[in-house]
Amino acid sequence: MPLPAPRPRRFAQLDVFAARPQRGNPLAVVLEAEDLGVADMQRVASWTNLSETTFLLPPSVPGADYRVRIFTRSGELPFAGHPTLGTARAWLHAGGAPAGERIVQECGAGLIEVRRDGDRLAFAAPPLARSGPLEEAEVVLIAEGLGVPRSAVLAHSWADNGPGWRVVELAGAEEVLALTPDLSRIPEAKVGVMGRHRPGRGPLYEVRAFAPGGVEDPVTGSLQAGIAQWLLARGPMPAQWTATQGTALDREGRVQVSVDETGTIWVGGDTVLTIEGTILV
Repeated sequence: MPLPAPRPRRFAQLDVFAARPQRGNPLAVVLEAEDLGVADMQRVASWTNLSETTFLLPPSVPGADYRVRIFTRSGELPFAGHPTLGTARAWLHAGGAPAGERIVQECGAGLIEVRRDGDRLAFAAPPLARSGPLEEAEVVLIAEGLGVPRSAVLAHSWADNGPGWRVVELAGAEEVLALTPDLSRIPEAKVGVMGRHRPGRGPLYEVRAFAPGGVEDPVTGSLQAGIAQWLLARGPMPAQWTATQGTALDREGRVQVSVDETGTIWVGGDTVLTIEGTILV
């Protein structure tokens, strides 16, 4: 049986967590993916060569406005932060209208709420699938991979809400930005590193995210959500704050975190539509 001929589908590329193009984390979105199989989606995601590509589908459960599947260059994720915000923005731009006050996204991690604050979007942090301190042997290995002594790691935790993030805290933002890691020491680990900015600088802390294959992610919503949950579990935090990420990659990632009166953590930022057209799939 001959393979079906590719057809044009609506396509968008966005920059997420930045107010200007080419300053945040790029995302590709295929907006008409209802008849695509997993192999098709994986092929497109590998071809775009971005950290994530998403595929919009009709919802399959009551209460959802749409369903999204999130693919990296090598596999599918149940949830990821910048794909959630970028997909919601692309869906709205294409004419999507939420049934209720908030957008409700269906994904592998369940239903994720996305709220609109003017032009800015924010997602409700999903529950952590794994939390608590890392094993000491793993902390030692991570420190070696980051090129710092074990004593430089002040605190550590799982921050896994789907992708599998671990997080370690250094003394400050300067130490985070000075890292020159050898990720061959931790080839399979997803490691976030955070350090607080000096008081009065505006943003609360700086983040870097290192993924398998020696890749540094520009701006990482899922990790930022996990860090926020970890920090709130440790003690009192402001009702809202800003974190920076991507500085070491010449990006301008700004992640806005807030906690509402119910205790829900919202992770948001700007999204910029950079490419709009069609893709043959």
